Amino acid sequence: MKSITHCIATLLLSFSFFAMANADTQAQPKLQVVGLNMGDKTLVTEIANTPDQRYMGLSFRQSLAENEAMLFVYTREQPLVFTMRNTLIPLSIAYISEDFVINEIYDMPVGDNLLFPSKAPAKYALEVNQGWFKRNNIDVGYQIKMNP
Repeated sequence: MKSITHCIATLLLSFSFFAMANADTQAQPKLQVVGLNMGDKTLVTEIANTPDQRYMGLSFRQSLAENEAMLFVYTREQPLVFTMRNTLIPLSIAYISEDFVINEIYDMPVGDNLLFPSKAPAKYALEVNQGWFKRNNIDVGYQIKMNP
């Protein structure tokens, strides 16, 4: 009886390690989406609101459609720091206040060991394809609206 229990425990432990290893090499599945409106543009936006979802972000994604994005949601305004760890596509990031106003925008080239800290506390961070904000004339101070 002990050997069967031991085998099952070993098997479960192996599956756990396999799942953890894959989390560090594969993109997370698509997350729940909302529409974010900025002027006449609507971004189909995945919501990353758990620590695991925020940690994985857009890591290992091969592409991001032109009007797709990921919104990182935190419980309060705070200094934020983002990195391009395991990110394969160049992105732009907007740090956003609690009232959904863009405070800062940065381009983030692909590369490890690059950090992109916010200058002011933010409750949200929005990642899009690099240059999307410029191409759509969206700048600091812009108010974002969520689709109902």
